[in-house]
Amino acid sequence: MELYVEIIPDTDGRQLRVAWHDREVRYHALWLREHSPDAETLDPRTGQRLIEAAALPLDIALVEARQESETLRLVFSDGHRARFPLADLAGPPPVTERERWDASLSALPVADFDRAIDSDHALLDMLESLERFGFVKVRGVPLELEGMMPLVARLGPLRRTNWGGIADVKSIAEAFDLTMTQRGLEPHTDNPYRDPIPGYIWLHCLSNADSGGDSTLADGFMAAQRLRREHPDAFDCLTQTQVRFRYRDEEAHLESEGPLIELDSAGRVVRVRYNNRTERIPPLPPETLARYYAARRQFFALITSPALTLTPKLAPGEMLIMDNYRLLHGRTAFHLTQGVRHLRQGYVDRDTTASRRLTLRRQLAPVSSTGPQATESRESA
Repeated sequence: MELYVEIIPDTDGRQLRVAWHDREVRYHALWLREHSPDAETLDPRTGQRLIEAAALPLDIALVEARQESETLRLVFSDGHRARFPLADLAGPPPVTERERWDASLSALPVADFDRAIDSDHALLDMLESLERFGFVKVRGVPLELEGMMPLVARLGPLRRTNWGGIADVKSIAEAFDLTMTQRGLEPHTDNPYRDPIPGYIWLHCLSNADSGGDSTLADGFMAAQRLRREHPDAFDCLTQTQVRFRYRDEEAHLESEGPLIELDSAGRVVRVRYNNRTERIPPLPPETLARYYAARRQFFALITSPALTLTPKLAPGEMLIMDNYRLLHGRTAFHLTQGVRHLRQGYVDRDTTASRRLTLRRQLAPVSSTGPQATESRESA
């Protein structure tokens, strides 16, 4: 890897220019010093810093910089010497591209339960699909109340809430409570009143309805992208207005706050919140509320649009894993002539899921790849 290296003149040795064939990066000398990859500075096993970065001299400078094979050799004004692998300076590791989708998505991401249990390669393929699309359908899940747990255990602990671990989502033909009825459910994200919000929803089907009862999925990132393009004022409003969400019963009082569309420091959408039942917008000035209500209506029109909605029906032994920061889910109304529509739902947090994916990617690269088994046609969904 050939590059151009120069300690930038007139910076007193405090800036380094590194130029590749396609781009140029400037590095602060103190940044390089505190990221020095030697065993005195960073723990070789964990990468944790062993020195106190805040105690380094603010005027630390570079006195020598040159390329040696696939490393960059640096000497600092405090006498420290370091060799940076050029690959580490070239940029962050590749990320899984998040594919925004709508109702035209021709193939759903799928995984096989037993293969994901037995094979790290299959598990990584499942997790990469989950990161790419925001959901994955898992087939072959045991028809047991705790059927999902062997796969959960491959990632990390089940997230427990005030409802326990895995909760029943059950409807019966002769319902006596609203939660057990056969009505449809509007698109929503789960539990925006929690801190942190659960990262992934695991929804395992034990039995389903005679007709209807299809899951509905909408890509919140696609909806936000379209809102940004078609109604930029509404997009700005929903990213800037802080909304409270609340759940309260005899044993719990849960509240949290955030915008319906959340951006990162680079302006990219990283989370959507939408839950009509628990939203509690504060009594903001009337003109602010008027703008918010109009923007929320436009966003709602998108997330309920047939053009953005998938309706996969879960059969017994199938499970959906959904990104609760991205996916809005619901269900169509259904009809039961007899029996019970019974699904089981649990949550797994984002940190353990991401850690497992990134660790497997590092351990298995470059041999894992998404094969033909990773998708299914809409006709067979």
